Amino acid sequence: MDWFSLPKLAEFGLKGLPVQRQSLHRLAMRENWQRQDNKARLVKGATKPVWEYHISLLPAQAQAQLRAMTIKEAAGVNAGREAENPAKVNTKALWQRFEGLSEKQQKACEARLKALLLAETLQAGGVIVGEAMRHAAEQSGCSLSSIYNWRGLVQGYERPDWLPALAANYSSNADDDNAAAAACPAPAWEALMSDYLRPSKPAFSACYRRVKAAAKEHGWGELPSERSLRRRMDNEVGKSVLTLARAGRDMAKTLYPPQRRDRSALHAMEAVNMDGHKLDVFVKVPWKEEPVRLFLIATQDLFSGKILSWRLAEAETWETVRLVIGDMIEHYGIPERITLDNGRAFASKWISGGAKSRFRFKIKEEEPQGLLTTFGIQTQWTTPYSGQSKPIERTWRDLAEAISKHPLCAGAYTGANPNAKPEDYGTRAIPMVELAAHVDAQIAACNAQEGRKAANCAGRSFDQTFEASLAADNTIIRHATESQRALWLLAAENVRARKGSGEIHFNGNRYWAAALNQYAGQKVTLRFDPDTLHSPVRVYDLENRLICVADCIEDAGFYDMDAARRHNSARKAYLKAQTAQKQAVATLAPDKLAEIYARAEQAQAKEEKRPVRGKITRLATPARQAAAKPAPAPAAPAGSAEMSNADFEDAFIRATQALKVG
Repeated sequence: MDWFSLPKLAEFGLKGLPVQRQSLHRLAMRENWQRQDNKARLVKGATKPVWEYHISLLPAQAQAQLRAMTIKEAAGVNAGREAENPAKVNTKALWQRFEGLSEKQQKACEARLKALLLAETLQAGGVIVGEAMRHAAEQSGCSLSSIYNWRGLVQGYERPDWLPALAANYSSNADDDNAAAAACPAPAWEALMSDYLRPSKPAFSACYRRVKAAAKEHGWGELPSERSLRRRMDNEVGKSVLTLARAGRDMAKTLYPPQRRDRSALHAMEAVNMDGHKLDVFVKVPWKEEPVRLFLIATQDLFSGKILSWRLAEAETWETVRLVIGDMIEHYGIPERITLDNGRAFASKWISGGAKSRFRFKIKEEEPQGLLTTFGIQTQWTTPYSGQSKPIERTWRDLAEAISKHPLCAGAYTGANPNAKPEDYGTRAIPMVELAAHVDAQIAACNAQEGRKAANCAGRSFDQTFEASLAADNTIIRHATESQRALWLLAAENVRARKGSGEIHFNGNRYWAAALNQYAGQKVTLRFDPDTLHSPVRVYDLENRLICVADCIEDAGFYDMDAARRHNSARKAYLKAQTAQKQAVATLAPDKLAEIYARAEQAQAKEEKRPVRGKITRLATPARQAAAKPAPAPAAPAGSAEMSNADFEDAFIRATQALKVG
């Protein structure tokens, strides 16, 4: 506390100050304390205003003593004072309450503050209190009692907090709501909220009448007025909860700011998005008698907003999606990323097969790679029923206005919904050829329209923005080769080649080529045109390597001799080709081959007959011979006498000695 009255200072008995009240008063008058700027103020007393002085006017010893006393009593005395008058301490809540006032009430507070400041200025100039207050009341156009009342409102507040303090007598709706909350019985309030927060959107007045009748029946007590409970409903429940309960989750999403994505870091053909839109036009098609509504399926460049390719179809099918993507790749190149809807046509295995992020259908290890996966295009799936995820939805709105509501479609326009049917509904149907030419012209006009407000366009058209990005040095785009063109013109399916010949059975047809013999019994990928299944198909292995182009084998009649002759001729040609291939690889005659093998066999036989000796040779001794088992004596030649053992030993010794001598 920094402000003290003279009686309070006399009670403290501070050092450097007189103890008597009269002496303190003479000191204050002698030093002109009342004329010190921002250091003297008049506050409301018990019977009359009382002067208070700032602590900075006191001697240093008295200031130190007062500071010590304030710190010592802060835990008890100040806490009690805050509890007695919390509004004087919580200036933050005071300013929050002031900010909740209307502009008219805030201006009234400013006028009050000007009157009080004028009175303060006059008093600082030496004018007595009564004269200063009277003059301020005359200048401000208010009564003298009002000036004194306003001075009482700011008592206990610092000068910067006087403005919100002057609004303390205003009662806000929050007070009424608090009173209504206290007066409304809990069961009645619970029933009112449950009744009002229903998807059927009942009127609040009807809910109030029902709850009021129920309160009377169950003895809940009296209810506040309908207006008070309505204000309480708005303050406690809030608009977001009311919207969620009565309008649904989709409407509640609109209360949250949408995400704004920056596309300035992209370049042309780096990322595209694709979607389909059902035109609000009756179309006469060749394959049906009744008129139909066609889908417009298109791709859009994310950087520039340009429509790249489009097709008309009766339904969103994977065949049409494949052709639209193929048109984009053929004319502009291969994008790095593509954003797709998670519909059955876009998530088909023929479009995105092999992609690990495909959240539709079962992903199989052996499924064929789809068109996007084969070209290395990264797939991004949008949130279902979320138009903000697809920038092309904004373009659909413009095209729906330009195409369906064009004078060319007068009488064929169906309206955006069943409740918006025009007067000439169903009077005509536009031919499909005329509609295709009309759509082509409108898309070209949409791409060429200048003055686009998108950040990347900056007033240019979609075409100009797209071409400028293509001409930039840092723009690199991949382009498909002629052989890759078959990847988007043909669909893909995994089949197993039959054992034996390796022929392929698919959709009731048979396909075969000589190269399929090597893949008999194995799984292969078949790429074909669904519109012409009798045309040749392209066969790939599971790693997407081309094996061959297989022709369709037609079934022949049982007694069709011409077909049998053609089949035999084809088989003979096949055998002749295989024979020629066999002769090309097997060029050696059997006799020549036998001669080559004979020489090798003779050389091998000679090697086997050659004796194999060790490095050291040891002769047999008599002792070893005696120990060894005697071998049978060889038969004596005819006409000779049998040699005895003694003669044999003598002859053996002589032979051994002869070897040593030699």
